[in-house]
Formats: sequence, C-alpha cells, structure tokens
Amino acid sequence: MDSRQQQAEFVRLLSANHRRIQSFILTLLPDQDLAQDAMQNTSVVMWQKFQQFEAGTDFSAWAFRIARYEVMALTRIRGKVRMIFDESLCESIADDVERHGTNVDVRMQILNECLSMLSAKDSELLTRRYEEGATIKSVAEAVGRPVEGMYKAMSRIHRALFECTRRKLATSE
Repeated sequence: MDSRQQQAEFVRLLSANHRRIQSFILTLLPDQDLAQDAMQNTSVVMWQKFQQFEAGTDFSAWAFRIARYEVMALTRIRGKVRMIFDESLCESIADDVERHGTNVDVRMQILNECLSMLSAKDSELLTRRYEEGATIKSVAEAVGRPVEGMYKAMSRIHRALFECTRRKLATSE
C-alpha cells in the first residue's frame, strides 16, 4: 500500500471509530479538555504506528489499547489529574472494552443507565469525588463523614456500578 492509500485508510478507519475512541477515553478521564488532549495524543500515536496495524483486525480494539496508554501517560505527566475510577478498575474496563470493542456504544449506554440508577446520595458522592482537585479527604469533610467511611462508600459505589454493568451486559449479549 502506498503512502496515499495508507493515509486514506487511516483517515477512513479513524473517522469511523472516532466516537468510540472518544467515548472510551471519556470513561477513563473526568475532564473534557483533558479527554480531548488524550484523543489528540492517541490519534498522533495511532498515525505513527499505523504501519504496525494489521489490516482486517479490529481497529477500535487497537485504538483502545493505544488510548489506554496515552491516558495513563497524560495522568502521570499532569500529576494531580485523576481518572474517573481507580487504575485497577480502569484497567479492567479497558481490558473488557478491548475484548468487546465493537460494542462500546452499547456498553457506554449501559454504564450511563447504571449511573442513573445510583441513589441521589451516591451520585452526589461520585460527582464530588471526581471533581477536579477533589480528594477522598476533602469530600469526607464536605459531607461530614469520616475518611475511612468515604473510602468504603466509594468502594461500594464502584462495586455496584461494576456489578450493574456486568449484569446488564450479560443479559444484552
């Protein structure tokens, strides 16, 4: 494939999968601007490595793998930036998305459904926890709860979201 054909193929695949890749990045990062930076970095790296992409394989799964590393690199570089979930849960989500990359839109919809099923209290805690600059300690102080209790509450909320999405995915597949 000559360079023009390669470029055309890359643009075609990126255009067809851009929304999925962006959605995947947004599942990992709380900040829209940071997610946009991660998407741009991911696109650049994908172009640089496009010769390594095997035609006929799942482009979105390949892109998710690159995006995962770019998100992690960006969070390390920016220091205080937090991913929406802790790194092990993000790894689990990313692994699952890579395995089932073509179903990202369905999975995002399911995650949003599960988020909407949280109680108002849990939803507020989750929102407060992932505001820029927030820490478990600052949220605990703001809501008048002990720090240890906040860790337990966040763990319970994350587990509930994981179980909800797992159940809904099992019934949809």
